[in-house]
Amino acid sequence: MTEQELLRRESLAKLKELGVDPYPAEMYEVTGYAADIVANYQEEVLEDGTKNRLNYQQVALAGRVMATREAGKALFMNLQDTTGRIQLYLRKEEINGGDENSPMFDTVVKKLLDLGDYIGVKGFAFRTKTGEVSIHVQEFKFLSKALRPLPIVKRDAEGNIYDAFTDPEARYRMRYVDLTVNPDFRQIFIKRAKLVKTIRTFLDDLGLLEVETPILQPIHGGAAARPFTTHHNTLDTTLYMRIANELYLKRLIVGGFDGVYEFAKMFRNEGMDRTHNPEFTALEFYVAYKDYNWMMDITEQMLEKVARALDPDGGSTVQVGDRTIEFAGPYRRLTMFDAIQEYTGINVETASEDELRAYCKKVHIEVDNSMGKAKLIDEIFGEKVEASLIQPTFLIDYPVEMSPLTKIHRSKPGLVERFELFVNGKEVANAYTELNDPIDQRERFEDQLRLAERGDEEAMALDEDFLRALEYGMPPTAGIGFGIDRLTMLFTGQQSIQEVLFFPQMRPEKNV
Repeated sequence: MTEQELLRRESLAKLKELGVDPYPAEMYEVTGYAADIVANYQEEVLEDGTKNRLNYQQVALAGRVMATREAGKALFMNLQDTTGRIQLYLRKEEINGGDENSPMFDTVVKKLLDLGDYIGVKGFAFRTKTGEVSIHVQEFKFLSKALRPLPIVKRDAEGNIYDAFTDPEARYRMRYVDLTVNPDFRQIFIKRAKLVKTIRTFLDDLGLLEVETPILQPIHGGAAARPFTTHHNTLDTTLYMRIANELYLKRLIVGGFDGVYEFAKMFRNEGMDRTHNPEFTALEFYVAYKDYNWMMDITEQMLEKVARALDPDGGSTVQVGDRTIEFAGPYRRLTMFDAIQEYTGINVETASEDELRAYCKKVHIEVDNSMGKAKLIDEIFGEKVEASLIQPTFLIDYPVEMSPLTKIHRSKPGLVERFELFVNGKEVANAYTELNDPIDQRERFEDQLRLAERGDEEAMALDEDFLRALEYGMPPTAGIGFGIDRLTMLFTGQQSIQEVLFFPQMRPEKNV
């Protein structure tokens, strides 16, 4: 242990010797919060020049001690609670009745209290001579002793941070420390919660039912991704952590629900980077008797509502770096083939598989022999087009080989009725007019099996039970999936998925 950790353990032992419980079990009733008191404190100046406090005559707060300083016989502290910071003013003769023989002020508060400790205080609000709203403490209680010191975050006289806790790996690995010493980052997660709540209300108002589907699945279906594998001992069978919930939600449409949605954890055994985490949150919803054109309209309405809910002024734009993203519709609609031709000059519709592979090698896009034409098109799009789609753009009408769960396009042979939504150069949603022909669906699954035989580890598995469900009849349906983490990145202006996850996946920590 470090010297600081040893000293804190000594303080812990001394507190117990004095009969002070450093971890009391009883409830501490909080009646006020720092930010509210600072914002709403009121006082009036009487005719004789004295001040009369109009509110917060008695208030109880709790939080961490983040700074202390002595001023003569008084002691000032900064208390940080869930809303922000407020200054505390303490004097020996007023703490806990002002008992001269009590060790509370001289020993407990001045010597055994460390930065990071949790305390509860009761007193009244007032404004100091320098104009700072503070709490004049009359009662003090230890609530929890911190045995490790927090990173020192330096501030100037105006309170501006100039030496922050910024190491990304330390921040993500110890999010509990990050949220304490960098409290402004809490706003990211508060906005994330509001984003989810806004979407949930929007879908509820559409008449959709929120449901739950299995995380452990016997077949890794519904997406093209490598799964995590586990084993169920009692059933003696291999199970997969879900890579998608699509096929289960469609089963519910078959069962008679006209609209269902789920906020679901997904797990994909793939690489990690600034936009990918092996565990992520997706929203998928499916609505009977609709198509992908209707879904584009609904997506525009939903995202504009989210933008306005998260903007303090109710605006529909979001600032991401130096880019202003406009979420009010309508969004641009661009076919995949037109997008690739616009940004590369290649007509992928008429090009052969060999020509596409040759182009990829020429422009240094990594490909292998397991990739068919559709996969090559996808690689070209990802490398040469995706990053250019800044304003919300619906990329529509994909090759049939790229979309094994999507209905054939009603007027364009070889294509399907699918769109992906791209914003700020990243995909945030994927939607279809859902394939409900069980014979066609079986053939698509079999095509995926042939890709798997060529070595494509992300090829979709054949799900016999889902095919059986389709054979009972599924109405025309539109479906969509959103990456909630990427949406949060957009609406909070973050460039890394790790910033919007409380606990992103990390490499194992050495020497813990």
